[in-house]
Amino acid sequence: MDYPGNLFVVAAPSGAGKSSLVKALLELDSLVQPSVSHTTRAPRGQEKHGREYFFVPDTEFDAMVQTDAFVEWAHVHNHRYGTSKKAIEERMSQGADVILEIDFQGALQIKQVFANAVTIFILPPSWDELRSRLERRGEDTAAVIEVRLQNAALEMAQVNQFDFVIINELFDRAVFDLKSIVHAQRLKYLAQRRARAETFKALHIS
Repeated sequence: MDYPGNLFVVAAPSGAGKSSLVKALLELDSLVQPSVSHTTRAPRGQEKHGREYFFVPDTEFDAMVQTDAFVEWAHVHNHRYGTSKKAIEERMSQGADVILEIDFQGALQIKQVFANAVTIFILPPSWDELRSRLERRGEDTAAVIEVRLQNAALEMAQVNQFDFVIINELFDRAVFDLKSIVHAQRLKYLAQRRARAETFKALHIS
């Protein structure tokens, strides 16, 4: 089904800067709204329920899986994450552009359900920089960081399945790249036809 709004799906290995880039985009572009996923992990740092994620117990997550409430869900770093299909559909139906931060498995599943979704992968400039960013966060033990780096190798091997790739070397440039992708998508023929259906109709364009 076509919606007047667009869906942007952003994936990246831990430490590549995905969340910071999406946050910066949301501050610059009021037409983009975040999609909040459900997760079974505990909040980190200043995260709040309903803002970064819906933090739910395993029992609630299980119930949502059984009722097919998720458009996708996956195990990531020993926890489960899921995206509510209803929440995305409601926002896009209202004409909002929705952006979703997700792991690569979920991104590819989303593409199967929402064919018009725009997938974007964020890469770090180097392995050394990725390790340094994970260490600077100060949230994980050395052992967990090693696991994240191992997972990163598997995740980055899937980059060729994404529509766009941003290398987050200089943050301001990466934000500009992300904003450019969003703007360009809005100008595509199919996106314009969905968003400005009345204009196309008035101009007798089918």
